[in-house]
Amino acid sequence: MSEANWYVVHTYSGYENKVKANIEKTIENRHLEDQILEVRVPMQDVVEMRNGAKKQVSKKLFPGYVLINMVMNDDTWYVVRNTRGVTGFVGPGSKPVPLTEEEMLPLGISNENVVIDFVVGDSVVVIGGVWKDTVGMIQSINENKQCVTINVDLFGRETPVEISFTEIKKM
Repeated sequence: MSEANWYVVHTYSGYENKVKANIEKTIENRHLEDQILEVRVPMQDVVEMRNGAKKQVSKKLFPGYVLINMVMNDDTWYVVRNTRGVTGFVGPGSKPVPLTEEEMLPLGISNENVVIDFVVGDSVVVIGGVWKDTVGMIQSINENKQCVTINVDLFGRETPVEISFTEIKKM
């Protein structure tokens, strides 16, 4: 299997989040989780003056563009290219060009892989993010996405949640 790279997709302006949601739904429906790893709409926090008051808002860093970390092949190209709201990949003609390491650094995207010593069945505690201080048992490990799936108790039910390698520690 070839290596995953970051690609830029051009969308209709204002459709970035909808395109992201549609691609993620297609990934789930077609079971492409191991080929299309992540879809991002880069955001930045900006302070705006409204009615004389400062207000912090999130704005799209690149309106009209979505970043996708994927293994490029005919299936993934077809899925992304034929998503409603996508006008095409960024690159000459119909050949998508992956982002270079230098282009990814200002976006806060790094390709460094975290080495873990977890196995399925280990109990872990979440040390950051929304689920901080939650304890769960690892159900699955996704090396490509650098995350684990743990079950957490939500409203009295076991619910699977994906947590990044960097946000958990072994108990």
